[in-house]
Amino acid sequence: MPRFSSPAPVRSASPPTASPRTLTHRLARCLWGMALLFAVCATVSGAGLTGAWQQASAAESAPVSTTGHSVATLITDTDTTDGRAPLHVALRLKLQQGWHTYWRNPGDAGEAPAVTVTADGGATGKASTIIWPKPHRIPDASLMSYAYTGDVVLPMVLALQPVAAQPGGPTTLKAHASWLVCENVCVPEEADLSVTLQPGPAHPSAEAPLFAAAADATPVPSPYAATVAADGVLSVTGHGLSARSVQDAWFMPDQQGLIDQAAAQNFAAQDGGLTLHLKRLPDFAANQPLSGVLVLKDAAGSERALALSASPVAAAAQGASEATSSSFTGKLAQAGFLQQVAFAFLGGLILNLMPCVFPILAMKALSLARLGKAERRTQVTSAACYSLGVMVTFLALGGVMMGLRVAGAAADWGFQFQSPLFVTLVTWLLFAMALNLLGVFEFMPVTAGSSLSTHAHGHWHDVVTGILAVVVATPCTAPFMGVAIAGALSGPPAMGLIVFAAMGLGLAAPYLLLTTVPGLAARLPKPGAWMQYLRQFLAFPLLGSCVWLLWVAALEGGASIVLLLATGLVLLGFAAWMYGVAQVKLIQQGHTRASTALHGLALLGLLGALALVPALRHQSAAPATSGSLTSGLPKGTEPFSEARLKELHAAGKPVFVDMTAAWCITCLVNEKVALDIPGTQAALAARGVTVLRGDWTNHDPAISAFLKAHGRDGVPFYLYVPANGPEVVLPQILTPGLVTSTITQ
Repeated sequence: MPRFSSPAPVRSASPPTASPRTLTHRLARCLWGMALLFAVCATVSGAGLTGAWQQASAAESAPVSTTGHSVATLITDTDTTDGRAPLHVALRLKLQQGWHTYWRNPGDAGEAPAVTVTADGGATGKASTIIWPKPHRIPDASLMSYAYTGDVVLPMVLALQPVAAQPGGPTTLKAHASWLVCENVCVPEEADLSVTLQPGPAHPSAEAPLFAAAADATPVPSPYAATVAADGVLSVTGHGLSARSVQDAWFMPDQQGLIDQAAAQNFAAQDGGLTLHLKRLPDFAANQPLSGVLVLKDAAGSERALALSASPVAAAAQGASEATSSSFTGKLAQAGFLQQVAFAFLGGLILNLMPCVFPILAMKALSLARLGKAERRTQVTSAACYSLGVMVTFLALGGVMMGLRVAGAAADWGFQFQSPLFVTLVTWLLFAMALNLLGVFEFMPVTAGSSLSTHAHGHWHDVVTGILAVVVATPCTAPFMGVAIAGALSGPPAMGLIVFAAMGLGLAAPYLLLTTVPGLAARLPKPGAWMQYLRQFLAFPLLGSCVWLLWVAALEGGASIVLLLATGLVLLGFAAWMYGVAQVKLIQQGHTRASTALHGLALLGLLGALALVPALRHQSAAPATSGSLTSGLPKGTEPFSEARLKELHAAGKPVFVDMTAAWCITCLVNEKVALDIPGTQAALAARGVTVLRGDWTNHDPAISAFLKAHGRDGVPFYLYVPANGPEVVLPQILTPGLVTSTITQ
C-alpha cells in the first residue's frame, strides 16, 4: 500500500509544515491570551457589578462632612429587610479629636442632636426617638456638659409596615439630622442621609457590632429603690450596695435647670444603700419625681449606668431629726464660709514669704527704710496706700475670674501667666524696676536743683507697689489658698469677693501692722548709706526673676517669643539710659535742647518696645510644643493624662499626681527639694509608685478639669492615689519626709 505523502516536487514547492510540538505551543499561547483578555474584562465589569451589589446591600450611607469637625452617616444593623420586623438604625458621628457632641440633657450649655428617619419603597415607617448611650461628663470652669466624643452611635428602632403595591421591593431610608459639635467654639451641623436595603431575611451587617456596643453603654433600669428629699439628698437603697461595692457615684438628670450640675455631689455609701447630695436650683420641685442616670463605679474602675426615677419624699415625712440635720447643715455652710475667709487671710499672709513674691520685697524694703525718718501720719498713709493697691487688685482679679467663668471661659488662679504676652510685659516691668534700683533712672520726674538720691516717692508709688505685689504673686498658691479660692469661685459673687478681699488683707497685713504699731516701727534701722547699697543689691533678684520669666516665655511660645522679649529688653534698657541721662542734665542745667533731645530718644526706645506687642500677641496664639516640663522626666515619672491615671489605678498600681507650671516658683522649688531627689525617687520606686506630672504652663482643659474635680483652681496640686483606699491630697509645700510618709502609710 502506497505511503500517504505528497510527491517530493510538491513538498519542496509548499511552505514547510509545522511540527506537532510547534502547533501545541501556538495553541497554548492563543489560549493564554484569550484567558488574559477575559480576566481583564471580568475585572472591569466585575468591579462595576461588585460596586453595584455593595451599594444595593450597603448598611451605611455615603458620609457627609460639612465643616470637617465630624463625619455623619446613617447605619443599620442588617443588610436586608423583610419589611415587617423592626429595624435598628442609627446616626453615626465620627468626631474630630478634641470635639464633642451632646446627650439628651446637654448640661449647662449645648444642644442635643436630633434625627428623623423615614422609610419608603418596599416598606414604610418613621422614627425620631434616640436610645441614648451613657454620656461622659466634661467639666469646664464652673459649668458641666454631658457629651460624647470619638465614634458616636445614636441608635433608634424603626417600625416597618410592608407596602402592598411594591411587595418584595427595596426599602430606602432617608434621614435628616442636626447636631452641635464643640471644642473651644461650637459649630452647628446638619446632613441629609440615605441608604437602600434590598428585600430578604435580616442578615447582620458589618455595622452590627456598633449597635451591640451602643446597647452595652445604654443605661439599664435600676433594680434599686430611690427617693429624693426636698433638700436635694438622693437616697438609693437595695441589696448589694455598700462602701466596698461602690467606690464612687454620680447622677445626671434628664432635664436641665433642676440641679447645679457642676457642683460636687457629696457621696456616701453604707451597707444596703448610698446617698448623693445634689445642689438644688429654683426650678427643683420638691413634690415631683427626679429622673436621670445614676452611674456607679466599683473599686476596679468599672462603671454601671442605671436609668433611675427617684420618688419625692414629703417634707412632713422627713421628721424632726431631718429638720435638725438641715439646721446643722446650714450652720456648717456658714462656718464653711467663715473658714474660707480665714484660710484666705492666712494664705495671703504666707504669700509674703513665697519665693514668687520676693522680687517685690525690693520696693517694700526701701519703703520701710524711708519710714525711719517719716512722721507717723506719713507712715500710716503710706501703708494705707499700699494696702489699697493690694486690696483693689485682688478684688479686680477675683471679679475678672468670676466674670469669665460666668461667661463660660476657663479662668483659674494664675491664668494670666499662661499668656506669653502677659509674661513678656511683666518681664519688661521687672527689668525697668531693676534698672531703677541700680540708679539708671528715677521713676519720679525731677527738676533743676533737685537730687536723684534724695527725691521722695509720692503715695502713688505705694499704690503701684501693692498692685505689682499681687500681679507677681499670682503664679503661686500658698497653703490654705487652694480651698479658699475654690470656694470663692464656686459660691455667690458677693461672698467670693469677700474671700478675695481677705486674701488681699493678708498680703498687706505685715506692712500695715509695721506702720500702725509704734514699737515695731521704732525698731527699724536708722537711715544711712546702707540704704543705697541695699537698693542696688535688691536689683539682682529682679534680674533673676527676668531670667526665670524668659524661660517661662520660651516654654510657652518658643524661640520667636524669646527673640521679641529680648529685643524689648534692649529697647527698654536704651530708653531707661537716655531718660536717666536726661534727668541728670535737667538737674544740672535745667531745660535745654540737649535734655529735650534725650527725652525724645528715650521715648523712641519705649515706643519701639511697645511696637513689638502686636507681634507678641500674634505669636502667643500659636504656643510652642518643642519644650515643656514633661520632657526629660526622671525615671518613674510620666506625662499626666486622665486615661493613664485610670489605667494604672485599674491595674492596682499606686499613683502620685504632680500638677505644676513653669511660672509657678513654688512648684519648681517643691520638685527640686522634695520630688526629683534621689531619696524620694528611691522611695517611690521601692513601692511601685508612678508619678504623673501635668504641665499647666499653657492652658490645658484636661488639667483644669482635673483640678476643678478636686476642688482646686491653681497649682501646685499634689494627689496620692493608692492602689486601694481613699485619695490623699498633699499640702502646697512639700518636704521629702512628707512625701515618703504619705506613700508609706
